[in-house]
Order: sequence, then structure tokens, then C-alpha cells
Amino acid sequence: MLSKASKQSLIKWWCGGLVRAFHIKVIISGNLPPTSTRGAMFVANHISWADIHALNSQIALRFIAKAEIKNWPIFGYLAQKADALFIDRGKRQVAGEIVGITSASLAEGDNLCFFPEGTTTDGKQVLAFKSSVLQAAINANTTVWPVAIRYVNLDGSINTEMAYAGETGLMESMLQIIKQKNALVELHFLPPIHASTQNRRDLTQQAYDAIVAKLALQQNP
Repeated sequence: MLSKASKQSLIKWWCGGLVRAFHIKVIISGNLPPTSTRGAMFVANHISWADIHALNSQIALRFIAKAEIKNWPIFGYLAQKADALFIDRGKRQVAGEIVGITSASLAEGDNLCFFPEGTTTDGKQVLAFKSSVLQAAINANTTVWPVAIRYVNLDGSINTEMAYAGETGLMESMLQIIKQKNALVELHFLPPIHASTQNRRDLTQQAYDAIVAKLALQQNP
């Protein structure tokens, strides 16, 4: 059985190969977390299935994902192999259980990633963040690390063709991306926020405001 460190290295290597296979160039701004980072929660805006692989190509993360991703071809299998935490957002009665599981994962040193919008957009806006899961970062006395994601064309404009949103199907999205040849994704790693002194709503709003300010996009509170 692979150690946690070996598994993380394998995830980074595989995801790096995947984004290259789809002709996606990853551009980093801000400071990547040090390799010693443990038990942090990363939060990001959500545009495409490629978000996960672009992030994992830079730092191996355990993603908190909606339950239906388990059934996606290829990517569902890979998500399970990467130990994704699958949650059913439609069941309010399990919210406490989800926070408990997430808190325990952080306490064990897992770096988690969560998309608080709960869905994808075309990249031209950031939807309001749902706050419940961020309670886990407070419970675990850890750090929340906002990441602003933007897909751009060569001229710097937003590339909506990269979005996996609306009525676009997964296979359609994959073909749409691979045809582009010059896909660019910007990952902006923003200053971390210490969660221990925050209440959940303020913590969520701080992460949201940081990402929106970086992307200079329309707010949707």
C-alpha cells in the first residue's frame, strides 16, 4: 500500500500529465503553499472539471465533492482513488455529519479543497458561497486558503469555452477543451485566513471577498 506522501506525489504527477494532455497551461500567481502544509482547507471558485486537476497538478488535495461525481466516467473513478470526500448536499440532516468527517480529515493532516458555490459558472461571476462546510476549518483550528481560478484567452479575456456549466455535457466539455490547443488557467493563491478566531459566516465572506476582488468580477451575494 502506498504511503500518504507517495500517493500525493502520484496524484500530482498524474494530474500534471492530464492537464498537459488537454493542452492546458497552468499559470500560478501568489505563493504556492509550502510542501510542509498540512491540515489546511483550500476554497476556490468553480468553473470546470479541470479545476480539480489543475489544482492537484500543483499541490495534492483531497477534494470535497458532490456525490454524483462518483458516477462520472473516468473522473468518478479517479476521484475515488484520490480519496475524495463525497457529500450529498441535498440532505440537510447530514450536514453535521459532513462537518464532523471534514474536521477529522483536517485534524489528520489532510489538505482539503472545497468549492463553496456548490456548482460551476461560466467564469464571469462568482456565486454566493455556502458556509456550512467551512465550520470544519474552525473546529480543526486550521487555515483557510482562498484560490481564485480564471480561464483566459491569449488576449487576457475570459475563456468561457473552458466552463463545464449550464447544459454542457461532460464529454462535450472534454472535446471542447482539447480542441483549443492553447487553454490557459490562472490559479491565484491568496493570503491564508486563520479560521480559529472567526465565526463561520464571517470566514466564508472573507474568502468570498478575497476571490471576487482578485478576479474583479460581479458579486452575487
